[in-house]
Amino acid sequence: MSQVLTSVPAASAAEPLSNTFLKFRKRLERAAGQAIGDYSMIEDGDVIMVCMSGGKDSYTMLELLRGLQERAPVRFRLIAFNLDQKQPGFPDHILPDYFKRIGVEYRIETEDTYSIVKDKIPEGKTTCGLCSRLRRGIIYRVASELGATKIALGHHRDDLLETLFLNMFFGGKIKSMPPKLVSDDGRHIVIRPLAYCTERDIERFARVMAYPIIPCNLCGSQENAQRKQVKAMLQEWARLYPGRIESMATAMRNVVPSHLADQKLFDFAGLKPGSEVEEGDTAFDPPELPARSWVDEDSMGGIPVRLDVAAGSGCA
Repeated sequence: MSQVLTSVPAASAAEPLSNTFLKFRKRLERAAGQAIGDYSMIEDGDVIMVCMSGGKDSYTMLELLRGLQERAPVRFRLIAFNLDQKQPGFPDHILPDYFKRIGVEYRIETEDTYSIVKDKIPEGKTTCGLCSRLRRGIIYRVASELGATKIALGHHRDDLLETLFLNMFFGGKIKSMPPKLVSDDGRHIVIRPLAYCTERDIERFARVMAYPIIPCNLCGSQENAQRKQVKAMLQEWARLYPGRIESMATAMRNVVPSHLADQKLFDFAGLKPGSEVEEGDTAFDPPELPARSWVDEDSMGGIPVRLDVAAGSGCA
């Protein structure tokens, strides 16, 4: 096991970016800042271990947190963290070089979990379950060693929605990735600062920033086929029905237990005449679908186009 903990001076400023991109960056930072504020993800004096895989999401998360750190009303420390699992072909110089260039404190942990997984899992079987458990245990251990109070993961809004549908379709649960939770060992708070950021925006941001992306297929495992199907379904909905994905994301923050069917969340057996129930019998009313407007900046060759969708009415 090799460990590196380094704090280095910031690199010199890069060439100025366009005003359009700077506005786009501010929009992403606002989304991350709103999620952080809504769920009280970061508090004064926090030490945040930012988990870095080398993919677009984690690079973007680190950059947004660094930007917010400069203007936040609270002070917090960031430590970028990467776990080198000794996957064949893993370019172990890329992340340390990047961290040094931008001047961020970092920790690289090397653990040969790849060999363990290959030894335990028969050829042809998915390795993701065991690999994830091993990785999680190492993350918690290192977080304790660093004195980290928060562990930041790079899951974005689309990840949360995909997980919601995966659990409904294949797990029989209405469950997703929460923006904030207590770690399995009960000792740390895990946060997802990108919970309100879309994958589309993150991809655009990463392209302009030209991050040194590390491929995610080094272990030989393929992306979960069921998740790929759900992702394709959501992307098709976004294309055909503008606003639907945004509405679903909002719905995850507006749960009405009395209008579902979980007896553990609502006392259906105890309902009596005169009982006060949230939203009452509005389930018999047609849903209110207000007209919505938004701008698709990628349509018409990058020229912003206003799309107006008026609510339709109908009877069942």
